[in-house]
Amino acid sequence: MLDKLAALVTVRRRLVLLVSVLFCVVAGGLGASVATKLSAGGFDVPGAESTRAAATLDRRFGSGEPDLVLLVTAPGGVDRPDTVRKGEELTARLAAEPGVQEAVSYWTLGKAPSLRGEGAASALVLAHLKGDEDQVGRYLDQLRPRYEDGYQGLTVEFGGRAEVARELNEQIQKDLMLAEALVLPLTLLLLVFVFRGVIAALLPLALGVVAIIGALAVLRLLTQFTDVSVFAMNLTTGLGLGLGIDYSLFVVSRYREELATGATVSEAIATSVRTAGRTVLYSAVTVALSLSALLLFPMYFLRSFAYAGIAVVAFAALSALVLLPALLAVLGTRVDKWSWNKPRKAPGGQNLWSRLAAFVVRRPVPMATGAIAVLLLLGAPFLGVKLNLADERALPADAEAHRVNAALLRDYPARETDPLLVVAENSGAPRSRADDIDAYARRLSALGHVSRVDGWTGSYADGHRIAPPTASRQRYAAKEGTWLSVVSSVDPYSEEGQALVHDVRTAEAPFDVTTAGTASAFRDTMDALTGRMPYCLLLIAVTTFVLLFLLTGSVVMPVKAIVLNLLSLTATFGALVWVFQDGHLRWLIGDFTLTGGVVATTPIMVFCLAFGLSMDYEVFLLSRIKEEYDATGDTVGSVVRGLGRTGGIVTAAAALVALVFLSFLTSGITYMKMLGLGLALAVVVDATLVRGVLLPAFMRLAGRFNWWAPAALVRVHRRIGLHEGATESRTR
Repeated sequence: MLDKLAALVTVRRRLVLLVSVLFCVVAGGLGASVATKLSAGGFDVPGAESTRAAATLDRRFGSGEPDLVLLVTAPGGVDRPDTVRKGEELTARLAAEPGVQEAVSYWTLGKAPSLRGEGAASALVLAHLKGDEDQVGRYLDQLRPRYEDGYQGLTVEFGGRAEVARELNEQIQKDLMLAEALVLPLTLLLLVFVFRGVIAALLPLALGVVAIIGALAVLRLLTQFTDVSVFAMNLTTGLGLGLGIDYSLFVVSRYREELATGATVSEAIATSVRTAGRTVLYSAVTVALSLSALLLFPMYFLRSFAYAGIAVVAFAALSALVLLPALLAVLGTRVDKWSWNKPRKAPGGQNLWSRLAAFVVRRPVPMATGAIAVLLLLGAPFLGVKLNLADERALPADAEAHRVNAALLRDYPARETDPLLVVAENSGAPRSRADDIDAYARRLSALGHVSRVDGWTGSYADGHRIAPPTASRQRYAAKEGTWLSVVSSVDPYSEEGQALVHDVRTAEAPFDVTTAGTASAFRDTMDALTGRMPYCLLLIAVTTFVLLFLLTGSVVMPVKAIVLNLLSLTATFGALVWVFQDGHLRWLIGDFTLTGGVVATTPIMVFCLAFGLSMDYEVFLLSRIKEEYDATGDTVGSVVRGLGRTGGIVTAAAALVALVFLSFLTSGITYMKMLGLGLALAVVVDATLVRGVLLPAFMRLAGRFNWWAPAALVRVHRRIGLHEGATESRTR
């Protein structure tokens, strides 16, 4: 199949190039507007209790967790008569804005002490905007210009979830432009160094650009049918360049190697597509299946990375198998034009990697033991991981939403902007259930870490009513239902905050209730992640096993690959905790706000992406080792020669891909820094310590058992497995 493809592309090379150019023009036009269609949310779990409760509050009560928080600072204090008048007017004007369902403030809630800052220099206005994340964003864009410069001498600063989403959208687009401006020229310079030539170095960038253009067009089409996260754009760029580099290195290196042995251009292309092209095909399927595991999670933030990643992989592989051979057919031997230190006529001689492999296979036990010890030591910090969700602290410290949050933590001890909302949608008319509501509110206020409970019947603390109902109590009522606001004294991500969610959900209630709010959403998110994670691992393990079995005909090699990949990721997860939870290397990574934890979705993204990229190098290396073994039947020799021929390419590819992902460290968003550092470390560790030490040590210890499979599976592989031409395996 691949021979026929190579022959067709070689003959029709000009048509292939013309179609490719037309594709880039059409797809580029389609994908150009994708950034305006993407969303900054996607962390909520569809169908979860917290999501249903929030939707009920929005639909039935026109209320909910504050989307928008205005920090209002008054010269001379917030209790001056003229400031009180202005504050009331500001609140009323905001409440009348299109899309604002309700707005309350320190001044309209009877000068509630919890809404006044320390020193009485500032106070809060809390607003709830209607609609989904995109609608909320549009309403905020409309009203923000009317208040951002202040109101009648009052200074107004914006915070809350809606403002965070808006600033994340702006920040991610700035980050993307900065990363591209840095990484493209640096990548080209490194490619010139790796290929020792200008023409060959331009090919990986061309493939990466095609993959990025195609993936952005796919994302734009998907926005017509489903929500897609704006953060998928970063992955599109990073993975597109990374896989374009990987796949081009594999194919072009093999092509130049074949030319150096005296093969014609057509013969070199055919051999490259049949061997390196097969590796690209297997690698692409493996990476795509690893990324598809993200589709098992319900949050569209994670699913968006699967959409982008699978699209990028597909276009990168298609470009490597179709566009790249056509370019090579046009270039011919001119691929080495403007080159120096061209490949030797007899490639595959002794080099650093073959000498390293020879050293390792002579001492497999101590080398493997040392490498495993290092990886486990580096991964040890992950044992103390604490998880949380992304919030305004992920933004740069000078971002407005971040500054407002810092002021809230500093000057507002009560967590008024992070209440736990208890919704009784069908409890009956509040007037007829006043006694039940009163008793239930008292019960909730007596729970540990509850500062206050507000509801239709008044305010409560420590099991007692501390304030009678006020004029604002109607916000807690609907025709056949009510809700209560439970203000806690603890961080919603802490063990105490999560214990409070459990206590509220299990407390005796006179009617059916559901809970919303940050703490409740975090609990539902963790339940969704931990519930789907076993299926994610199973999908990746099974697909990896099947694909590597079809590639090698062995059941040992797939198991080895899965174990080594998991081992290589320990260092990555340890680094995420050591850097972003414990706060080390901030001078190098870039300043960020410590939250005492790691964003819960990040390790999952890193795992799926890094596992797929690790299998990329595994497939490339195993393909060459298997090719050598099929020709000689010598396991140890095939490992040494295979690593000698591919080690330099894998290292170069890993260095270039790591550079692409390290560009994420320029992002002002903390969890994008996490993703970039995690993927860069995973790639580097896997391509060096794992492929350079652990793999040859394992294969030396396993000997001919490397290629073992039960007789029934041997027959399966002979029928549907992939082989190099007519070469028969000597594995049995």
